[in-house]
Amino acid sequence: MKTLKYEEVHRQEYRDLAEARTSLGRFIEKVYNQRRLHSALGYRPPAEFEQAWVAQNHAGAVESRSSLS
Repeated sequence: MKTLKYEEVHRQEYRDLAEARTSLGRFIEKVYNQRRLHSALGYRPPAEFEQAWVAQNHAGAVESRSSLS
């Protein structure tokens, strides 16, 4: 999580552990998972990759159910 350290931790000063946890959680949810492109996911953000995966698997499940009828 090199990006987390460089883009969030090293740029902030936290008052206490609770503030650090809140800020890091927000960074991971809003930036790391929603906007940052990940090479292992075809240069897509994790949220976009997951949506595509769910849609693909849902379509495959519907298709296999209809072929059983």
